[in-house]
Amino acid sequence: MNISKHITFIEATKSPTAIRNGIKNEPNAEQLANMKLVAEKCFEPLREWYGKPIRVNSFFRSKALNKKVGGSPTSSHCQGCAIDMDAGNKVENKNLFDWCKENLNYDQLINEFDYSWVHISYVPQNNRKQTLAITK
Repeated sequence: MNISKHITFIEATKSPTAIRNGIKNEPNAEQLANMKLVAEKCFEPLREWYGKPIRVNSFFRSKALNKKVGGSPTSSHCQGCAIDMDAGNKVENKNLFDWCKENLNYDQLINEFDYSWVHISYVPQNNRKQTLAITK
């Protein structure tokens, strides 16, 4: 099963941390619908523009997995509304970030640790179009 043209269900839910710790990381129907929406509205337009593979570092996280990895208790990953992605290096990740900022509707777009990866989230209603940077 695929989440979208370029994201498989396994890619969107697989986590070495979950596997190591025996944590179930499977979305419910609502979370899965959210995952498909963020992929459709954010990831796929970006992937089409970029024209090359983009690695999905983290997509869906169960609450238990999110806690284990030290994620925010209110993380959009837990609702299936956020993707962390990486194009292979900081220069390419900045290109992804800049394109998303100029071309997409999103809830949050986050430059994580000087473009080590890019976080983008999308919610069904009332996207805030917040652009942030996390440095520590």
